[in-house]
Amino acid sequence: MATRLVQINMKAQDDTALGRFWAEALGWGIDSEGPGVTNLEPVGFAYPDPVAVCVDIIARPEPKTVKNRVHLDLATTSAAHQAELVARLKDLGATLADVGQGDVPWTVMADPEGNEFCVLEPREIYRDTGPIAAVVVDSTDPREMARFWGEAMDWTVHQVTDDQATMRSAQGVGPYLEFIRTPDTKSVWNRVHLDVAPYSGDDLAAEAARLRALGATDPGIDQSAISWTILADPEGNEFCLLSPR
Repeated sequence: MATRLVQINMKAQDDTALGRFWAEALGWGIDSEGPGVTNLEPVGFAYPDPVAVCVDIIARPEPKTVKNRVHLDLATTSAAHQAELVARLKDLGATLADVGQGDVPWTVMADPEGNEFCVLEPREIYRDTGPIAAVVVDSTDPREMARFWGEAMDWTVHQVTDDQATMRSAQGVGPYLEFIRTPDTKSVWNRVHLDVAPYSGDDLAAEAARLRALGATDPGIDQSAISWTILADPEGNEFCLLSPR
């Protein structure tokens, strides 16, 4: 058994408005499975497919209070493309953000609800990822995150150092998943988190048990009214184990 990353879950006070922003930012289509849920995926996409990690935006009343521990890095193909994308995102409502990055070649921004993201300078490694270059997770121990997620998912681990770990789908398509060492630690529940899913025919309960044996924990959230399972990785980052698909 194995899971794979299928989408990013992002909380928002106004899921419809934030969904419009991210749909325009990524050039993706918008759908909704019900009130308070905005689903974003490439036009014509057959979910799930490793060529893209989709975005689900879920309405929640609580405002953002701290820097997110999960964010998106957007890919560009040239310096001109990077400048154009930054300008277009500003027009859509994004703002420049300072997270202590200093003088770097990428641009740190925040969406209209304050969720940080980066517009990267052109990098050869991201030439074929699509608009999302990477899903980036802050980490105190990237090696341990690579160990856990490398066993949890069927994705390929490409690089592991004390400061960074990088993974990508086994098919070598779609965005990367990256764990970057940061000095801060998790203090509140994550407004942005990973959603993973087993494959069709696998057993949800058995997969949850396997992930617990690898080091996942139960975050103490009432799950009586949902059909999926909420767990936390070894650093306490919540993630959802969706039904097999």
